[in-house]
Amino acid sequence: MPNEQVTIRTRDGNCPCHVMIPASDGPWPGVIFYMDAGGIRPAVLDMAQRLADDGYAVLLPDLFYRYGPYGPFVPKEVFAGDVRAILGPLMATTGNDKAVEDTEALLAYLDTRDDVAGRKVGAVGFCMGGGMAFAAAAAYPDRFAAVASFHGGNLATDAPTSPHLVAPKIKAEVYIAAAENDGSYPPEMAEQFEKVLAQGGVRYSTEAYPAAHGWMKPDFPVYDHAAAERGWVAMLALFARNLRHGG
Repeated sequence: MPNEQVTIRTRDGNCPCHVMIPASDGPWPGVIFYMDAGGIRPAVLDMAQRLADDGYAVLLPDLFYRYGPYGPFVPKEVFAGDVRAILGPLMATTGNDKAVEDTEALLAYLDTRDDVAGRKVGAVGFCMGGGMAFAAAAAYPDRFAAVASFHGGNLATDAPTSPHLVAPKIKAEVYIAAAENDGSYPPEMAEQFEKVLAQGGVRYSTEAYPAAHGWMKPDFPVYDHAAAERGWVAMLALFARNLRHGG
C-alpha cells in the first residue's frame, strides 16, 4: 500500500508524518512509531509498513522537523564517519520532553481519522525513540495500551527528562528489548528502570537479545536478521493482545 504523507501542526511547527495502513478494510488500532536517530529513510518506512500490514494504522512522525530538511541518511555511511557531528545537531532539536509535546498533536490527529479504531493506541520506539515512547505513554496514560522499546538507551539517567522519572505513570503493558553489552543501557540502568516499573505496578517484560545496539534496523551495519525476527514476533504479540484481542 502506498503511504500517506500528512503534516501535523504541533506547538513548535509543522511535523511531516507518514501514515501506513493495511490493504484490508479498516478501521484498525493506531500505533505511533518513534524513530531512531537516523531519521526517516527507506528502511524505517519499510518497518512502519510491515507493522501496518499486520493490521494497524501506523503513524510515523519525523521528529527532526524542528531542524529542517535533512538526509535521508545512509546509516552505513554515517557510522563510517563522525556520528556525533552528523546526527548530534538533529538530535539536539528533540528529546523526551519534545516528543511528549508532539504526541499531544499526534494523538489529536489520530482521533480525526475514521480508519483508526478506538482511542487506545500502541507505541514502539527504537534507540532514542524508546525513551520517547515511554515518556509519551507516561504523559498520556489513558491513551496507550501497549509500548515496546527496542535497543532504547538512556532510560534511567540524571537528566530531568529521564524516562524512569515518569515511568510509574504508565498504564500500558511494556516490553523492553535490550541489546547485550549496550553502553547506552547497561545492566545497572536496566535494573533501575525495571525497579521503578515494578514499584509503579506497571505490567512489563524484558529480554536481553544476543545482538548489538541497533540490531532491529535492516540498514544498520549491526543488523541481525534472526534477532530482528524474534523482536518482530514479540512486538506483534504485544500489540495483538492489548490492541486487538483483549485491549
